[in-house]
Amino acid sequence: MKHEPGSVAAETYLAGAGATSLERGKARPREGFLARASDYVALTKPGIVLLLVLTAYAAMLVATRGLPSPWRVLWTLLGLALSAGGANAVNMWYDADIDRVMSRTRQRPIPAGRMRREQALGFGLALGALAFTLMAWQVGWLAAGLTLAGYLYYVLIYTMWLKRRTPENIVIGGGAGAFPPLVGWAAVTGSISPAAVLMFLIIFLWTPPHFWSLSLYKQEDYRRAGIPMMPVARGERRTKIESLLYTVALVAASLAMGRTGTVGPLYVAVAAVLGAAFLALHVPLWRDRAPEAPWARLTFRYSLLYLTVLFTALVVSHVVGV
Repeated sequence: MKHEPGSVAAETYLAGAGATSLERGKARPREGFLARASDYVALTKPGIVLLLVLTAYAAMLVATRGLPSPWRVLWTLLGLALSAGGANAVNMWYDADIDRVMSRTRQRPIPAGRMRREQALGFGLALGALAFTLMAWQVGWLAAGLTLAGYLYYVLIYTMWLKRRTPENIVIGGGAGAFPPLVGWAAVTGSISPAAVLMFLIIFLWTPPHFWSLSLYKQEDYRRAGIPMMPVARGERRTKIESLLYTVALVAASLAMGRTGTVGPLYVAVAAVLGAAFLALHVPLWRDRAPEAPWARLTFRYSLLYLTVLFTALVVSHVVGV
């Protein structure tokens, strides 16, 4: 693998800490089928995949103005889950050097020495190929192409190009996680509409405040690994200002969904309350100077709740017609 900025810091840390069996090229696989299977599942980051699948399903329901075919839903969500999981596995292959350095990632299968890097790479590439084939066969070429675009965006643009080079990594790279609504919409309509683009924009704008809140309380991890996340490269004050600006834009985009004619007042009310709470969290976040960064932690957790409830409200508002 070509070394990138960040690898030097990671290798320096590893040299001081002592090489693990993984640095010596010997993975220590856990015994038993279930243990091995759990490591492969961990490579896919299932929590993230579940959230992406939820946003795609919400788009499918809104796009059909009813209930889409159960089989189309199954193939679409399965293909999307395989693609997202495969991209995450390739990400873990590429980032194994920095994952060993960061406290929140060092127990992943590769840095913990339970899996060889080439196993993760092969698994991730196989899932990506299977996802595209499945989507093209069972769903349609537009949905398949968008699924592949999201996979390549995450692997090539975010993981291999942006992450180690610029503090704007999350801003530009956030587009990768915003593809699922486009995939879901295309799967049931064969086209893309302004409402689908707004869903894409919501996730795109949500990504910076979501990840920057994480990086505020994990910035020592990123600094040790040499990753130029915003708090490390530009400081906490700049991070919090930009997080607030992106949150304002996020709330505006979420409320704009009410103008598309695809959702009702229930969704608009929920979006307004969720957005107000997200904005309000930036007040104590701005004042947060404690080493443990409790408000950054709370903001990160709330951001996950925000996106989950927002897209659930899309579905409920659409289904009940309110």
